[in-house]
Amino acid sequence: MRFLIRLIIIVAALLALAFIGFKVMQHQTKKASPEATVTYAKDGLDIEVFYNRPSKKGRVIFGGLVPYGVVWRTGANEATTFRTGQDLTIGGKTLPAGKYTLWTIPGEKDWQVIFNKKMYGWGVDFNASASREPAEDALQVTVPVEALPQEVEQFTISIEDTPGPTLVLAWDRTRVAVPLHQ
Repeated sequence: MRFLIRLIIIVAALLALAFIGFKVMQHQTKKASPEATVTYAKDGLDIEVFYNRPSKKGRVIFGGLVPYGVVWRTGANEATTFRTGQDLTIGGKTLPAGKYTLWTIPGEKDWQVIFNKKMYGWGVDFNASASREPAEDALQVTVPVEALPQEVEQFTISIEDTPGPTLVLAWDRTRVAVPLHQ
């Protein structure tokens, strides 16, 4: 009986230490790549994007830290989420109202932007590979890359009104824009 009580105490202590360690690690990664939420509300259209903002810190980003031709979680830490209150037309395809995770496959000349139906707890697995399951993709669109004249130090997602809403991803000297239509 004493052995069982000691075993339970040891297991509980190990679980508590693991939980505390995870929370400390999570806090440290959030300091390096803080959370951000982007909202857009106009003409009856509501959009919200939640993501984490890594910094360049002198690194080669696209083609380096973020390889070309490989799925990227499009930010840091948790998978980026995109929520729309209304159906959207993106690249001639319909994205139904709802919440999605946002993934990209960066390329030198264009990017694939992917809206996935599944919510993932973290953006990568233990091998640092994107957690995305392609069978859950709701929509994919290919958009051209625009070279920026100045570096963007911290990864930034915005929704510009040009003339309609456009989802913009910018980091380093790279910008991609995804026109969104109601």
